[in-house]
Amino acid sequence: MDRHDATKQFHSGGERLAELIDESRPVELPTPDTDTPMVSRSVRLPLETYERVRAAADARGIGVTTLMRQWIEAGLADLDDSATVSLADVRRAIAALGQPSAA
Repeated sequence: MDRHDATKQFHSGGERLAELIDESRPVELPTPDTDTPMVSRSVRLPLETYERVRAAADARGIGVTTLMRQWIEAGLADLDDSATVSLADVRRAIAALGQPSAA
Protein backbone atom coordinates (compact mmCIF):
# COMPACT_ATOMS: atom_id res chain seq x y z
CA MET A 1 0.00 0.00 0.00
CA ASP A 2 1.41 3.39 -0.94
CA ARG A 3 1.15 6.60 1.08
CA HIS A 4 -1.81 7.94 -0.89
CA ASP A 5 -3.85 4.76 -0.34
CA ALA A 6 -2.88 4.66 3.34
CA THR A 7 -3.94 8.31 3.77
CA LYS A 8 -7.29 7.61 2.10
CA GLN A 9 -7.82 4.60 4.35
CA PHE A 10 -6.85 6.61 7.44
CA HIS A 11 -9.35 9.34 6.63
CA SER A 12 -12.02 6.76 6.03
CA GLY A 13 -11.46 5.36 9.52
CA GLY A 14 -8.85 2.69 8.78
CA GLU A 15 -5.78 2.17 10.91
CA ARG A 16 -3.42 1.19 8.10
CA LEU A 17 -1.59 4.55 8.19
CA ALA A 18 -0.35 3.89 11.73
CA GLU A 19 0.78 0.42 10.63
CA LEU A 20 2.51 1.92 7.60
CA ILE A 21 4.38 4.36 9.85
CA ASP A 22 5.38 1.55 12.20
CA GLU A 23 6.72 -0.49 9.27
CA SER A 24 8.93 2.31 7.93
CA ARG A 25 12.66 2.27 8.51
CA PRO A 26 14.25 4.87 10.82
CA VAL A 27 15.45 8.05 9.16
CA GLU A 28 19.08 9.08 9.56
CA LEU A 29 19.18 12.71 10.70
CA PRO A 30 22.15 14.90 9.80
CA THR A 31 24.78 15.33 12.48
CA PRO A 32 24.70 18.87 13.94
CA ASP A 33 27.81 20.95 13.26
CA THR A 34 27.93 22.10 16.88
CA ASP A 35 27.37 20.73 20.36
CA THR A 36 25.62 23.97 21.31
CA PRO A 37 21.83 23.78 21.12
CA MET A 38 20.57 26.20 18.48
CA VAL A 39 17.26 28.01 18.08
CA SER A 40 15.91 28.88 14.67
CA ARG A 41 14.36 32.33 14.22
CA SER A 42 12.99 34.02 11.15
CA VAL A 43 14.27 37.50 10.29
CA ARG A 44 12.66 39.67 7.64
CA LEU A 45 15.16 41.82 5.76
CA PRO A 46 14.84 44.15 2.81
CA LEU A 47 16.16 42.43 -0.31
CA GLU A 48 19.03 44.91 -0.68
CA THR A 49 20.14 44.28 2.92
CA TYR A 50 20.00 40.52 2.46
CA GLU A 51 22.04 40.76 -0.74
CA ARG A 52 24.70 42.81 1.07
CA VAL A 53 24.82 40.26 3.90
CA ARG A 54 25.06 37.40 1.41
CA ALA A 55 27.90 39.14 -0.46
CA ALA A 56 29.75 39.74 2.83
CA ALA A 57 29.29 36.09 3.81
CA ASP A 58 30.47 34.90 0.38
CA ALA A 59 33.56 37.11 0.63
CA ARG A 60 34.39 35.46 3.97
CA GLY A 61 33.65 31.95 2.69
CA ILE A 62 30.94 31.32 5.29
CA GLY A 63 27.17 30.97 5.24
CA VAL A 64 24.77 33.86 5.70
CA THR A 65 23.43 32.42 8.95
CA THR A 66 26.94 31.98 10.34
CA LEU A 67 27.83 35.59 9.54
CA MET A 68 24.60 36.91 11.05
CA ARG A 69 25.25 34.85 14.19
CA GLN A 70 28.78 36.30 14.42
CA TRP A 71 27.44 39.84 14.08
CA ILE A 72 24.79 39.25 16.73
CA GLU A 73 27.35 37.75 19.11
CA ALA A 74 29.69 40.71 18.52
CA GLY A 75 26.86 43.16 19.15
CA LEU A 76 25.90 41.40 22.38
CA ALA A 77 29.55 41.34 23.49
CA ASP A 78 29.63 45.11 22.96
CA LEU A 79 26.66 45.49 25.29
CA ASP A 80 28.45 43.77 28.15
CA ASP A 81 31.88 45.36 27.58
CA SER A 82 33.46 42.13 26.37
CA ALA A 83 33.43 43.40 22.80
CA THR A 84 35.02 41.49 19.98
CA VAL A 85 36.59 43.66 17.31
CA SER A 86 36.85 42.68 13.67
CA LEU A 87 40.30 42.47 12.14
CA ALA A 88 39.24 45.02 9.51
CA ASP A 89 38.39 47.54 12.27
CA VAL A 90 41.77 46.95 13.94
CA ARG A 91 43.57 47.51 10.62
CA ARG A 92 41.64 50.74 9.98
CA ALA A 93 42.47 52.01 13.47
CA ILE A 94 46.17 51.22 13.04
CA ALA A 95 46.24 52.86 9.61
CA ALA A 96 44.58 55.97 11.05
CA LEU A 97 47.30 56.23 13.72
CA GLY A 98 49.97 56.67 11.04
CA GLN A 99 48.17 59.60 9.41
CA PRO A 100 48.66 63.14 10.70
CA SER A 101 45.53 64.58 12.19
CA ALA A 102 44.04 67.81 10.89
CA ALA A 103 44.72 70.67 13.30
